[in-house]
Amino acid sequence: MAFLTVDNLCVNFSVEGRTVEAVRNVSFSIEKGETLALVGESGSGKSVSALSILQLLPYPLASHPAGSITFEGQEMVGASESDLRTIRGDRISMVFQEPMTSLNPLHTVERQINEILFLHKGLGKQAARARTLELLNLVGLNEAEKRMSAYPHQLSGGQRQRVMIAMALANEPDLLIADEPTTAVDVTIQAQLLKLLHELRERLDMALLLITHDLGIVRKMADRVCVMTEGEIVEAGDTAALFENPQHAYTRKLLAAEPGGHPVTAHPDSQIVMRGDDIRVYFPIKKGVLRRTVDHVKAVDGIDLEIRRGHTVGVVGESGSGKTTLGLALLRLISSKGGILFDGADIQDQSWKDLRPLRRHMQMVFQDPFASLSPRMSVGQIIEEGLLVHGLGGDYDQRRVVIGAALEEVGLPAEAQDRYPHEFSGGQRQRIAIARAMVLKPDFVVLDEPTSALDMSVQAQIVDLLRELQTAHDLAYLFISHDLKVVRALADEVVVMRNGKVVEQGQADQVFDNPRTDYTRALMAAAFELETVEGDVVKT
Repeated sequence: MAFLTVDNLCVNFSVEGRTVEAVRNVSFSIEKGETLALVGESGSGKSVSALSILQLLPYPLASHPAGSITFEGQEMVGASESDLRTIRGDRISMVFQEPMTSLNPLHTVERQINEILFLHKGLGKQAARARTLELLNLVGLNEAEKRMSAYPHQLSGGQRQRVMIAMALANEPDLLIADEPTTAVDVTIQAQLLKLLHELRERLDMALLLITHDLGIVRKMADRVCVMTEGEIVEAGDTAALFENPQHAYTRKLLAAEPGGHPVTAHPDSQIVMRGDDIRVYFPIKKGVLRRTVDHVKAVDGIDLEIRRGHTVGVVGESGSGKTTLGLALLRLISSKGGILFDGADIQDQSWKDLRPLRRHMQMVFQDPFASLSPRMSVGQIIEEGLLVHGLGGDYDQRRVVIGAALEEVGLPAEAQDRYPHEFSGGQRQRIAIARAMVLKPDFVVLDEPTSALDMSVQAQIVDLLRELQTAHDLAYLFISHDLKVVRALADEVVVMRNGKVVEQGQADQVFDNPRTDYTRALMAAAFELETVEGDVVKT
């Protein structure tokens, strides 16, 4: 008998009086110490299948009309809450896809990991603290002891994902379900985390169910692969055999899909839209009863850059290097020092009131579309908010027309404005986030990891969309990403950051083809290692 067996699993959702078949007759098994990958596009049923194992779906909205899930012979479908509690987080753990929505924003890192150790291991406070520090060091979190007192919003996306992995590994589970565990991290951290998961699997004889859209990760990590689409497994088999000779048309489509193309051709002497001179963002470190400032974290330390109309400047670097902080500083969303000029006007010393009319011309698309879109508002209300603030779009009926046009421009139907974010896939939510920014007709857009949580085919679609919008509206982009394939497809110029400083800066072709610093070369090597096919590096 297999360690975990899923047999003819069906999952239905009741949505507004109708039944949606999310998963149909899915079967797979995992042996102890084995890695099985579930691969497919957003909405294919991967995560729903995985959540069913731990019975974490929102019952009674979700139901299992048929199928069985057994873990070491114990039936999970319909199991009692007491039986499930003994397994969840102890024998079977899960790393969720979106750490910002999975971590409690009111609790520190230490408290969230301690909770698991208290509940399942019965550790005392000192022992739990020591184990928490050990786990954070194990997953490579920088300055782990200091980070223990941090809250989730004080960590970067990659750092939050490391905390999630530490939580999942706290009790050394027999089965780890990893739902897109590396989507929010840069290539060097991705390589480290994958190596860590591989080593832990071998050391603990742990089974690993890996859910991912990244075929490079699948090739590197998985023993076997199941390819899913529209709620069904369409192909399954040994990893090497499936990659060498895919049988199903959908599998071949996945293998062929990745961001490509070249940046939009723009005039080298076009108008400078945004310029930063010696940008510095220092966060104080306070200690003692009186909370005196004893030092500073130099998140951004003396950066110069300029972004021209129709151009894209890509910013790359590891998690915590200061990429997002730089983007927020340029938009005056956080305090900074140095000169910031927008369309030639100094905005660094302008008041919030004076800045407000300029906000429509400077927009941002955030990393996590699920967290950045209010679940209480319809898509129309979300996009309409900016129009109302700036007094644009006319009356209600006129605004609906404007919102519909914005949605159609990003590839969604106009009637989508009457639905809510949870009704859309990850890629569709990111299109909504882009429409929210574009409806105000901005001149400058900061794109903060806009493709990191998306599967490969959707990444390619979003990259093509961003190029089309840039051409249509002559937009200036600051594109923040850890995915070097996407950066190369979009950026004219690349800025490489590390610990708040620029280590290399120049034209994209120069940086990618002939990097000058060891750090940039290490980034390129880490990215290309994940694209290795039978020993040959496939360059993007």
